[in-house]
Amino acid sequence: MIWWQALNDLAWFQALLLLGGLALIVFGADWLVDGASGVARRFGLSEFVIGLTIVGMGTSAPEMVVSFIGAFQGNADIAIGNVVGSNIMNTLLILGLTAIILPMAVTPSNRKRDIPMNLGITVLLILLGLKYTIFRLGSNGLSRWDGGILIAVFILYMWSCFTTGQAEEEGDAPAKKRSVGLCLLLIAAGLAGLIIGGNLFVNNATKLAHEMGVSDKFIAITILAGGTSMPELATCVVAAAKKKGQLALGNIIGSNVFNILLILGGSALIHPLSFEHITFVDLGVLLVSALALVSALFIGKKNKIDRLDGSLFLLVWAAYMAFLISKL
Repeated sequence: MIWWQALNDLAWFQALLLLGGLALIVFGADWLVDGASGVARRFGLSEFVIGLTIVGMGTSAPEMVVSFIGAFQGNADIAIGNVVGSNIMNTLLILGLTAIILPMAVTPSNRKRDIPMNLGITVLLILLGLKYTIFRLGSNGLSRWDGGILIAVFILYMWSCFTTGQAEEEGDAPAKKRSVGLCLLLIAAGLAGLIIGGNLFVNNATKLAHEMGVSDKFIAITILAGGTSMPELATCVVAAAKKKGQLALGNIIGSNVFNILLILGGSALIHPLSFEHITFVDLGVLLVSALALVSALFIGKKNKIDRLDGSLFLLVWAAYMAFLISKL
C-alpha cells in the first residue's frame, strides 16, 4: 500500500478526496431526507418524529461511536466537550441557517413538549455536572448514577414521541410516495454517505490545513468542530430546500436529545465523565442556545422559527466563535 500512502501525501489528491467527501455529504443528505419523508408518510408519523429519531440519531452516530469507544478505553472526558460544542452548533449555527433558508412552522407538540424538553435536558446536564464541579461531591463529572438518570429520561421521551407521533398539520411540502423498502434503502445509503463523506472531508481538510501551517487549536475549533456537525448541517439545508421544515427541526432537537441523554448517559454508565475542561462560558452559551430556541416561540412570527430568529441565532454563534478564537 506504499503507492496509496504516496498519493495520500499529495495536496492535490487530498483536495480531490475532500471534494469527494463533500459530494457524498450532499448526496447522502438528499437521500436521507427523501427516505425519511417517505417512511413518515407510509406509517402515518409526523416528519418531526422521523427527524427526531431516525434522522437525529443517524446523524449523531459518529459522535456516539467515538464517545463509547473512548469510554471503554477509560478516556471519555472529551465526550462532554464534543456534546456541548455539537449542541451549541446545532442550535445556533445549523438551525439559524436553516431558518434563514426556510422559516419553520412550530406545531403544538413542538411548543408544549419538544422545545421545552430541549431546554430541560440542557439544564439537567448542567446541574448534574455542576453539582460535582461546585460542591465537590464525589468525582468531578457525570457518575454512573447520572448516566442512568439520563438514559431513563431518554426512554421516557422516546416513548412519549412515538405514542403521540401521528402526523400533525405541519405546513410542509408533501412527500413522494415510495415503497417502504426503497425508503429504507435511501435512509441507509444517506446515512452511509453522510458518515463516510464526513470522515473524508474532515481528515483531508485537516491534512491540508496542517500543510498550510494552521495551528491545531484553530483546526479543532473550525474544521473538526464543524466536521462533527456536517451531517446535521447538510441534512437540515437539504430539508429546508425541499420545504421539509419539521424534518429539519426534528433533526436538530433529536440530535441534541440523543447527544445529551443517550451518548453522555451511555458513556457515563461505561465510565464516569469529567467536566474539568468545560468552562462556565461554554455551559453558559449552551444554556443560551436552548433558551434562544424557546424565545423563538415569542419573537417574530407566531408559531414559526423565522428569519429574524435565525439571524439572532447566528449572531450569538458568531460572538461565541470570536470569543474562542480570541483565546487561542
